[in-house]
This record gives sequence, C-alpha cells and structure tokens, in this order.
Amino acid sequence: MIRFLDFVLSFLGLVFLWPVLLLVWLIGYFDTGSPIFTQTRVGKDKKPFTLVKFRTMPAETKSVATHLVCASTVTKFGGVLRKTKLDELPQLINVVKGEMSLVGPRPGLFNQEELVKLRGKHNIYSVRPGITGLAQVNEVDMSTPKKLVELDLKMINSLTISHYFKYILQTVLGKGSGDRVKKKP
Repeated sequence: MIRFLDFVLSFLGLVFLWPVLLLVWLIGYFDTGSPIFTQTRVGKDKKPFTLVKFRTMPAETKSVATHLVCASTVTKFGGVLRKTKLDELPQLINVVKGEMSLVGPRPGLFNQEELVKLRGKHNIYSVRPGITGLAQVNEVDMSTPKKLVELDLKMINSLTISHYFKYILQTVLGKGSGDRVKKKP
C-alpha cells in the first residue's frame, strides 16, 4: 500500500509542481551554473542509488555529509531552498523510480561508516530510504548516528498510513529543519 501511495503522490507531485521545479531549476542555473545535484547514497538492501536534489552549494563543494560542510558554503538561494525544503523536490523522481519512499530513513553516504554499521546492525536497510520521516520532523540529522538510528527504528516499527501522512504533512508545514551545516569553518 505504501509503495502505491509513494508512486501516485510522487507522480502527481511531479505533474502539478513542474512549474515550480522549472522555476527553481532556472534560478538555480543562474545561482550555481549547475542547478541539479546528484550523489550516490545507500539504498534499500545497501544498494547504491543516485539521489537527485537541487543544488544549494557551489558545484565544486566537496561531496560529504551536510553536517560536515560549513554554513558559509550554502548560497543565498540555496539557503532559501533548504529553509523551504524545495531542494528535496527532485527526489520525487527517486520515489517514482522505486529507489526511495516519501517516508523512511534518510539515505546516508557510504562513507558515513558509523551510521552504515549501526543501520546494518538494526536491519534499517530492509526498507526504502525516505525524503522525510520521524527523525527529520524532530530535527535529528546524521551528525548524531545513534539518535538517528533510534528514531529510524521507532518509525519503521510503528509506521502506519496515519503516521505516513502525518510525517509528510509535518514536513510540508515546515516542521524540522533538514540537515544542518556547521556554523563555523
């Protein structure tokens, strides 16, 4: 049922939000010269997939976990995208393709060894990663792997259709702040 909802809601999101996607792409092109950001992430069953987002930092920024990047690296337009979570919209493509869910544990990087190990130990990779979830609406990011895994487990073990829509609605209404960047270099 969740996969069906993921597909339908993401497909409709892409259909109805294409003008927003196009506008953000265009502004992003003038902001960074390369408005689309792709990165290999850890997917279901630890299979790699290419995550798609709108770029919020210059193209030459090192590809590391967001909490390891200095806040001054985020462009002004990128800051707006992050605050409004519009940078996440292209991930609807990942959801339609079946690589992600709208709700699930945020996909990490393979070089986040502690997180990968903890998630593997707790079988978190048995589900599709998500755009949002319990950790995100509670402002827990990948800088605290143990707390993140704790909330991932809680979400996976208690996910209902009601919770699914609750996390999506909370995210759309602005709950949670997304992955934080370092305040100082």
